[in-house]
Amino acid sequence: MTESMVMAAALGPAATGQADAPDRTATGKAHFEVLDGLRGTAALIVVLFHIQGITVKWDGARVVLHHAPLAVDFFFALSGFVIGYAYDDRWGRMRTGRFLALRLIRLHPLVILGALLGLASYLLDPFAGQAQAVPLRAVLGAFALCLFALPSWSLPNRWTDTHPLNGPIWTLFQEYVGNLAYALVLRRLRARWLAVLAVPCGAALAIGAAMQGTLDQGSYWETFWMAPVRLFFPFLTGLWLYRVRDRLPDVRIGWLPLSLAMLGAMAFPTLPAVGGVKLNGLYEAACVILLFPAIIVAGRHSEAGRGMLWLCKASGRLSYPIYITHFPFLYVWMNFVANGSASPAALVAIGTALVPFLLLVAWAAHAWWDLPIRARLRGWLGRDQISGST
Repeated sequence: MTESMVMAAALGPAATGQADAPDRTATGKAHFEVLDGLRGTAALIVVLFHIQGITVKWDGARVVLHHAPLAVDFFFALSGFVIGYAYDDRWGRMRTGRFLALRLIRLHPLVILGALLGLASYLLDPFAGQAQAVPLRAVLGAFALCLFALPSWSLPNRWTDTHPLNGPIWTLFQEYVGNLAYALVLRRLRARWLAVLAVPCGAALAIGAAMQGTLDQGSYWETFWMAPVRLFFPFLTGLWLYRVRDRLPDVRIGWLPLSLAMLGAMAFPTLPAVGGVKLNGLYEAACVILLFPAIIVAGRHSEAGRGMLWLCKASGRLSYPIYITHFPFLYVWMNFVANGSASPAALVAIGTALVPFLLLVAWAAHAWWDLPIRARLRGWLGRDQISGST
């Protein structure tokens, strides 16, 4: 793929004078413009949460986007919806092995890049001092597992993360679990049975949230059991929403109002426990069980409009790259902040500058890594068998 071809693919229709044309998959299906944009909104909220939280050293009273980790649950719900849209009608001519190959082509190039960035971050961080002193074989072993999105043992200065070189990759491991469940079981179930399965999964989600007081669980070994709990209710619900889409109300709310609704939910103050009831956990469960499905329903019926279409497309294209590449750089930021050598004003300035820097990294990862590798893999597998981005 030549430089001009990569650039055109990265920019999409805008590169050929078709900035107002909706994106389409390789099989001709139109993307959901607003849902693409909302995926970008959720990813940016996660990035801002991590930057600002590290900047204030996770002082709860000073953290702004208290509930931003719920973006993960929104990703799972959106994944279920889009998987149904992209693949439900293809099983008559597609085997399980090919579906899994398609999903690997779509997701795994950036998993590998995220693992490489995480390894570099751990070994080359100039601000870590002795906090990350560990035998090289332990780091390389964790890296080998991270290349496959698999959990590994914890490493020093990485809390008790299941994916210590790049924390967000824990969600990709769960995404693969959801994809496998879809290929083996869920694709065969009618909508009513998806709803039946979603009920106990939703109950487990609410109980887990009430027990922990938050849904920001699953990325640490102590709460690893919460990871599949957080996956299955939103994933099942998203798939169910796709299956019953024609029976749902035709609600049309644009990308900006829905993004503001999501931002408001994430920035809502944390709630105390009252009478032994952890209201914060119940609030977060309500966001996942009620708010996020409503946003998907409204976003599915909405059109971005000419003024917002380019922003929704760009937001959607960069959502996965920025999500998977930002944290290795923020580990370095974390150690810099921990050193305490910079003034508060300098920390705010540098933290603010990190946002465009991470967006640039995400664009580079999309244009110069993800697109070329996926194009090459599609060529090997047979382009006529490939669904587009999901």
